[in-house]
Amino acid sequence: MKTSDLRQLSLEELQQKLRSTREGLLESRLRKQSGQLERTHEIKQMRRDIARLQTLINDQSRKSESTASA
Repeated sequence: MKTSDLRQLSLEELQQKLRSTREGLLESRLRKQSGQLERTHEIKQMRRDIARLQTLINDQSRKSESTASA
């Protein structure tokens, strides 16, 4: 996921993407524990995607709060 692509999404779309990425991370962790995950680097990549999404969600919610209070 590129940050520039994610910035174009709405807050609801970002939250949905965050939920699906978290679910994917859980599934990957379970597959890793059972020895079925071949590409373990995907776990690190998903964790970073989650952090990226959370940052963008916080930015957008702060922007909406500042415009509502102004």
